[in-house]
Amino acid sequence: RFCLPLMLASLPMMAAGEEIAPALQDSWVDFWLFRFFVNAAGYASIVVPGFLLIQYFKRRNYLETGRGICFPVIKSCVFGSEVKSVHQEDGSLPPRAEPTESSTAQQVFKLLFCAAGLQVSYLTWGVLQERVMTRTYGATETDPGEKFKDSQFLVFMNRILAFTAAGLYCALTKQPRHGAPMYKYSFASLSNILSSWCQYEALKYISFPTQVLAKASKVIPVMMMGKLVSRKSYEYWEYLTAALISMGISMFLLSSGPNRHASTVTTFSGVVLLAGYIIFDSFTSNWQDALFTYKMSPVQMMFGVNVFSCLFTVGSLLEQGALLESVRFMARHSEFMAHAVLLSVCSACGQLFIFCTINQFGAAVFTIIMTLRQAFAILLSCLIYGHSVTVVGGLGVAVVFMALFLRVYARSRMKKRSKKLPPGETPVQKV
Repeated sequence: RFCLPLMLASLPMMAAGEEIAPALQDSWVDFWLFRFFVNAAGYASIVVPGFLLIQYFKRRNYLETGRGICFPVIKSCVFGSEVKSVHQEDGSLPPRAEPTESSTAQQVFKLLFCAAGLQVSYLTWGVLQERVMTRTYGATETDPGEKFKDSQFLVFMNRILAFTAAGLYCALTKQPRHGAPMYKYSFASLSNILSSWCQYEALKYISFPTQVLAKASKVIPVMMMGKLVSRKSYEYWEYLTAALISMGISMFLLSSGPNRHASTVTTFSGVVLLAGYIIFDSFTSNWQDALFTYKMSPVQMMFGVNVFSCLFTVGSLLEQGALLESVRFMARHSEFMAHAVLLSVCSACGQLFIFCTINQFGAAVFTIIMTLRQAFAILLSCLIYGHSVTVVGGLGVAVVFMALFLRVYARSRMKKRSKKLPPGETPVQKV
């Protein structure tokens, strides 16, 4: 009730600063809203026939009447192979593997390895993301160069490598027997594609530090989605930290003066794209949480979602003729090819480090590492790309990260308290 007004208070000033850079409006075809609807139409051309096929097989009661070589594939895609399991106590995360008998030095080494892997992967990913979306390629003294504009191609590159990494991991390690109908991954995949596209596209209109802070604020819509989708209830400290995050972001956005550098301007289009990113990402996490009621590992989830992500993005790119255009851009600029490949490698490796960290040390340790990563990402972006932050803006950033650490601390205290509850009592569900 009191978080959204603080966020909305900053919109008039952002709307007043709406100014699309000339390089971004070479043609109305390049405007983000047009591209969004074109991409959505491409996804619909795959989703609608798929939906009709699923309804057809269900109406025919194919599970009892089906025969032939295609039966196992259709059964796995439409019906699944086993019933749901009891929803795990910890939500979407599988039980953390208890550490085997090992020395403290070994545990410290594992923690440092996971933390270093997460920091290197995602800090490099953030720097490259800003480089690819905001800077030109092939610039010379006489030629200003050209920018890469198709965010969907970058999403496709990321998903191809994530799909490959998850597939190899599943093939080389023992995984639970898969039981979820494959089509259910398509919902999380579609929202994940759209959230990633909004994230890349937003960098054309906002600064990277603003985007990082907006990601930190997604606990607010996640809580709202949790109430709507999963009927969850939350405690007072969760509302308090959400309000602090909202206040800190509002301070950061409202603190910049009128003489800001062009690279740090936050426009209304950027705010809308950030809102789209947060909404789609919140749906993704809640839908994945619901899917974990089936017996599966996080890597199986990663594989299933990325199968559909590759299908949707490559289909849409081919329909638009944008795949060949992006490949030609890559051929013209070898530096872009190196950046795009490294961007995708960092994204895929980062996801594997996420699963490793949570499995070995739990969600609380992972959250602390990723919160520190967000702070380092803002600092690194300001150093490399020259973003300026005022005193009030810096204070807003400090408030956001203070709220995030308070959230981690409160959650760990609640978990300890819930373990001491009598058998008949159940703790309040938490985000």
